[in-house]
Amino acid sequence: MTSEIGAPGDGIGRRRFLAASGAAGLSAVAGCVTTSRPSVSEVAADGRRAATSDLPTTGRPEVVDLAERDYEVTLKTVEAVHHVHPGESMNGPITLPVVWAWQADDGTPSVPGPILRVEEGAEFTVTLDNTGMDMPHTFHVHGIQKTWENDGVPTTTGITVGPGETHTYEFTANTPGTHLYHCHYQTPMHMEMGMYGTMRVEPEGYERADREYFMTIREWDSRLSRQYGGEDVSYDLTDRRMDTFTINGKSAPASFNPETGSPVIVEPGDTVRIHWVNAGFHSHPMHLHNHRFRVVEKDGSPIPEAMQLTEDVVNVAPAERYTIEFEANADPGIYLIHCHKVNHVRNGSSYPGGMLSAVVYTPAMDTELFGQIMDYAGYEG
Repeated sequence: MTSEIGAPGDGIGRRRFLAASGAAGLSAVAGCVTTSRPSVSEVAADGRRAATSDLPTTGRPEVVDLAERDYEVTLKTVEAVHHVHPGESMNGPITLPVVWAWQADDGTPSVPGPILRVEEGAEFTVTLDNTGMDMPHTFHVHGIQKTWENDGVPTTTGITVGPGETHTYEFTANTPGTHLYHCHYQTPMHMEMGMYGTMRVEPEGYERADREYFMTIREWDSRLSRQYGGEDVSYDLTDRRMDTFTINGKSAPASFNPETGSPVIVEPGDTVRIHWVNAGFHSHPMHLHNHRFRVVEKDGSPIPEAMQLTEDVVNVAPAERYTIEFEANADPGIYLIHCHKVNHVRNGSSYPGGMLSAVVYTPAMDTELFGQIMDYAGYEG
């Protein structure tokens, strides 16, 4: 049970959420959405390790404050099952039967990995614990400058964290902003299997917004995960076929679930910041309904106020990071956030779904419509 509700970051507390949504009768929809837990039989014809029901299930990306951990964190590599959309509505269920996830210390494995938060100037370490997997991995982070051997690229540093090994990377948080991290061993395959996450270096003297959320977007070719899960499919990097589209690892309607998805929940009058990170291989023009926002950071660089256009869509290219800011000054309601390549707002051949979430005002949670959306999302109150 998380203490905050909505997308990872600085959201409203659970008690406030329940107070705002209680009159919508959410408890009445509990149990109305059937979920699926896959059980995939082992396939050993090619020696590949197939998924079993014994694999752990991924959870919500954890926000890790490195200051609270003496500036040390261990990221453990874990094989897991990832439920992109576990319900039966909107062409579900959608499951990636095997992903390669990261977990922070003794936390829950997640895709994306934990959000690492640290203040500018701090020295910190990330220990990659690969004792539980049977293939090499590395840890590479964009944005911050580091010494050569800490770049996380096996071919240029000579450092690969093999099966059964651990390795500690040393960093200084010298570039404020929002950054992408990922495994840089066989990068196209390892990122396709889920090995990516977000690091946030907060500038010196940074004042957080009333609501501050993290959203990592990605498109997938699920054949790679399903191949590792024992299905008779073959993944081809030169013929990549996108069939799954996620925000923080979830597709709509699961992306609307306030506990495991990423709705942006706001109070009227809030100042809101969203940190968008593209961990995929295609561009995604992200659009916000009924609000005009300003891009205040790109790839860790603050945008001068005179250059901050007021807009409602920004194209986020692979590995780019944008921080947008807006005022929650619309008529209190429910307003979509989505990729405007509309074929990315689908689950298989069914529209809508995919890369879709929403800004949700607390007064709108006390409505029958919000209760219906929670029913689709599988939220049981």
